[in-house]
Amino acid sequence: MPAPEETQTPAPRKLQGTVIAEQLEAEIVSGDLTAGSKLDELSLVQRFGVSRTPIREALHKLVAMSLAERMPFRGVVVANITRERIEQMFEAMGEMEAMCGRLAADRMTIGERAEIEDLHRAMAQMAQRGEFEAYEAANTEFHQRIYDATHNRDLIELSNALRLKLAPFRKSQLRNDVRMEVSNEEHEAIVSALLDHDPKRTENALRRHLVSAAREVLTRMR
Repeated sequence: MPAPEETQTPAPRKLQGTVIAEQLEAEIVSGDLTAGSKLDELSLVQRFGVSRTPIREALHKLVAMSLAERMPFRGVVVANITRERIEQMFEAMGEMEAMCGRLAADRMTIGERAEIEDLHRAMAQMAQRGEFEAYEAANTEFHQRIYDATHNRDLIELSNALRLKLAPFRKSQLRNDVRMEVSNEEHEAIVSALLDHDPKRTENALRRHLVSAAREVLTRMR
């Protein structure tokens, strides 16, 4: 009796929408899709070979990240993302993270301090081994732990929303040895201040860290 043919399970709709959003995101950030370009649903359905639902999910994600905007009578178009706009987002993110760090320095539990120290040590080893993708993922977790340690739901939500908007521009910024090493040194200052229960030092270390990240992104835009 012949073995039954293997059938390939289609990608979940949510996954399709995420993948499409990431592709369009990369094209917007690289400039392949210019400001004002219409993101037409039907054209995208034909391009990606999917139904309208994942396309709408992808467009919703792009609008949420401020990479696109909904215009009356035009639908969704690529947003005009200027250098000044990115600077403003980094300024806001820097102040938000500084505030989260100040509160976390006071509110972190013993367990939370131990966990972020362990994560930082693991990241230092990733940096030494040149594990760029692992370090980038761990970096997101590092900052998330600081937001969570504020124990303030609204601050956590606001911080994540801002981080989502900046994510496309920060992608791959840690994928070189020099930047990864600088990031690790900056994290050392942040963790040291957190372990010392020092709100002001933590606040300043996080603000400097975001200025450093902004400098890297803006330099690559030139």
